[in-house]
Amino acid sequence: MNIIGLETLVFQVDDIEACHEFLTDYGLNCVNTSAPISRYEALDGTAIEICLGHHPTAPRNGLPSPSLIETIYAVEKQSDLDEIRQELEKDRQVSVDEHGVLHSIDDEKFALAFKITERRPIEAPNDLTNAPGHPAQRPVNQVAVDPEMSAKPRTLSHVVYFVNDADKAEAFYQRLGFRTTDKFQGVGPFMRPAGSDDHHCLFMIQTPPFVKGCEHFTFHMGSGTEVLVAGTRFKEKGYQSFWGPGRHLFGSNWFWYFNSPLGCHIEYDADMDKHDDTWAVRQAPMSADTSQLFLFSAKDKWAPGGAPPEKH
Repeated sequence: MNIIGLETLVFQVDDIEACHEFLTDYGLNCVNTSAPISRYEALDGTAIEICLGHHPTAPRNGLPSPSLIETIYAVEKQSDLDEIRQELEKDRQVSVDEHGVLHSIDDEKFALAFKITERRPIEAPNDLTNAPGHPAQRPVNQVAVDPEMSAKPRTLSHVVYFVNDADKAEAFYQRLGFRTTDKFQGVGPFMRPAGSDDHHCLFMIQTPPFVKGCEHFTFHMGSGTEVLVAGTRFKEKGYQSFWGPGRHLFGSNWFWYFNSPLGCHIEYDADMDKHDDTWAVRQAPMSADTSQLFLFSAKDKWAPGGAPPEKH
C-alpha cells in the first residue's frame, strides 16, 4: 500500500469569509470558491478545502463545527487503491465516489479518503547555504534574503489527531503500510506512509474520551528562513502566535504555530528529517526538553538604542 502522503484536508467551518482571508494570508492560493467547497492550494497542488456544514462525500464523525471532517491521502496508481480497498473491506465499509476516490473511516472514526495524486512539480528557489568547511552554495554577489522574498507553502506536510486509544490507532495505520518513526511515551506515535521518507505525516496524541479531533496541520516551507519570514508576516497581519518559532527534536523540523478559525492550530514547518526502514524508533517522555531543541518568542522589531520615537 504505497501511500505517498497527504493530498487534501477537508474542514467544515462556520465562517467562510474569515477562513478564506486566513488561508490566503497564510500563503495558500485560492483556486475555487464555488459552493459548497472552497479550495486553497500549496505550490504542488496539495490543499485545504472548506465548506459550510458537512462535505457531501465525507463520512460523518460527529464532531462540532469547525472541525476536520476528512483526511485525503495520495497514491500513485489504481493498484494502490485496490490494495487499500481490499484491506479496509476486511472489517469496515468502503465507498467509491464518481471520481474513483475511496472513502472510509479509521478506528478512531476519523474520515479517510484515498485518491490518485494530482500533485504537480514545485517551482521554487533552492535554499543555498554558505558555511565554513565546504564549498559555498550561494554564488558571489548573490544575496540570501530580501524583504520582498517569496515564502509560500510548498506541500502539505502532516496532520495531528487527538485520539482516545493511541495504540489501537497506531495498529490501524500499520495495516495501511505506515511506519512508526518515533514515539512520545504514553502520548502517541509519529508515523510515515510507505511511499514517503518524511519523518512523519501523521502524529497522534492520546487524550481523554471527551477530547477528540485535529490538533494541527502544517505545510512544508522551503527553509527555516522561510518559516521565520512567513510567520513574521502572518503575525504582523494580526494573527495570534500559539507556539514558536523554534525547532523540534523528533523530526528536526522548524516550526511556528498559529491559532486558526478552522477549529485547530496551523503550523509553518521546514527541513524535516528523512528516514527509511532501517531507522530505529526512538522513545521519550513528552516535555519541553524533548519536543524542541530551542524555542524563540516572537518579538516586535527593534534596533540598538531602541525604536525611533513616535511621530505626533
